[in-house]
Amino acid sequence: MRKFVRTALAPVVALVVGLALTSCTDSSQDKENKAKQKGYDHLVAQQPAGRMEYSPTREAINQWVETWGKRGKLSYVYIQNAKGEYGYFVMKGLPVPRCKMLTPTEKVEHSDGGVAVLAQPGMDGTYTTGSTCNAYYGFDATTGAYMEFTVGTNQSFFLFDKPMTMPEYASAKQLGPTSVKDVKK
Repeated sequence: MRKFVRTALAPVVALVVGLALTSCTDSSQDKENKAKQKGYDHLVAQQPAGRMEYSPTREAINQWVETWGKRGKLSYVYIQNAKGEYGYFVMKGLPVPRCKMLTPTEKVEHSDGGVAVLAQPGMDGTYTTGSTCNAYYGFDATTGAYMEFTVGTNQSFFLFDKPMTMPEYASAKQLGPTSVKDVKK
């Protein structure tokens, strides 16, 4: 029995000794990471993060929640093309990027071999790469018609919760079924 225990323990001891020896030799990357951490620790000690008494960022986020968290809220989407011309849509709620999903798009699997991130199908049963984040959709304010638009090269959009009266917006061309006059209260 003792011989069996010694035979069984020998590989375990060799493994522990081997791991201990390999952990003593840092790779170049380990050395650079330690240097970076040491520099960061020094900077934090010399210049600790300040503490705010008030957060304008939190206030802005709360105001965004208050503005857009109301059922029936309309959005006014003004689109500027490469020529500098403006058009607009009036939509129910916010335009939604097509890459937004209601369910997780990935699942993390753990196994003895490591970790794998697996794509998950969307609500329509298909997979997406998230490459449609420059395409937006929503619904017309009065007809409920589905609308989709893309922004990117030479095209920008500006989102407001009220119609704009500045000259470039006031003369914008109506692009959807609903006009600003249709929803004025």
